[in-house]
Amino acid sequence: MSDTDVAARLAALPPLRAVIAEAGLSARKGLGQNFLLDLNLTGKIARAAAPLDQGTVIEIGPGPGGLTRALLAEGAAHLVAIEKDRRCVDALQPLIAAADGRLTLVEADALAVDFEALGPPPRRIVANLPYNVATPLLIGWLKRAELFETLVLMFQKEVAERITADPGDAAYGRLGVLTGWRAEARLLFTLPPRAFTPPPKVESAVVEVRPRVPAPEDCRIEDLERVTAAAFGQRRKMLRRSLKSLTPDAEALLAHAGVAPTKRAEELSIAEFATLARLSNSAPEERTT
Repeated sequence: MSDTDVAARLAALPPLRAVIAEAGLSARKGLGQNFLLDLNLTGKIARAAAPLDQGTVIEIGPGPGGLTRALLAEGAAHLVAIEKDRRCVDALQPLIAAADGRLTLVEADALAVDFEALGPPPRRIVANLPYNVATPLLIGWLKRAELFETLVLMFQKEVAERITADPGDAAYGRLGVLTGWRAEARLLFTLPPRAFTPPPKVESAVVEVRPRVPAPEDCRIEDLERVTAAAFGQRRKMLRRSLKSLTPDAEALLAHAGVAPTKRAEELSIAEFATLARLSNSAPEERTT
């Protein structure tokens, strides 16, 4: 079937609101669901993730298929959608048929999926993420960032600002350090609550995360997680106090890293956090040489 034929079949599908009504798809808070139905916005997200005609495009939580339709319309040749809600799986069957082999639906929890097995590279994740698992998903992907070309993801605006924050910003914290160390991230645009069904109580924002190539080798992300969790877990305290959960001699660690012990977490650069992470994982005698 030609691309023109597929486009015609997609255009002939019922409106998204009709799909929701027929399937009884009331959004479930426990699944973090807020359905995006505005075709202009779903198209804008899909275009931000382009090009989509090579490798594997992965969508998380397609719901009734609004963004899914946009990704197919923008040329996704191999789209894999991961959905754990059986109601949505059933509602997406007509879309799967209309896509004529270009759309594969995987019924699974995205937190437990082997993304490498979903299809060949380049892999791009494009998703209106369920708010309740958005941060764990992102951190998991950062740990396997070499698998992905780009990630174009929607978060609550507050979370998006934390992901893209720079040192000294009010939003700068653990998530910004982890993301900034492993990738380049930028906030693309925001979306008002009225764009969703049901409208959330907060604004949303779309972020592009582009993994760094080659991957940084100055520390391990697991060590960076530990250091940032300690530092930002008590962010109002000086580092000589907040890092005591990592080592009894936090001042020696900070001195070896060249970081003033009176500094607070929000004052440190990503490079300084990486140095602390590397040194925190070394033997004490190595830190003092």
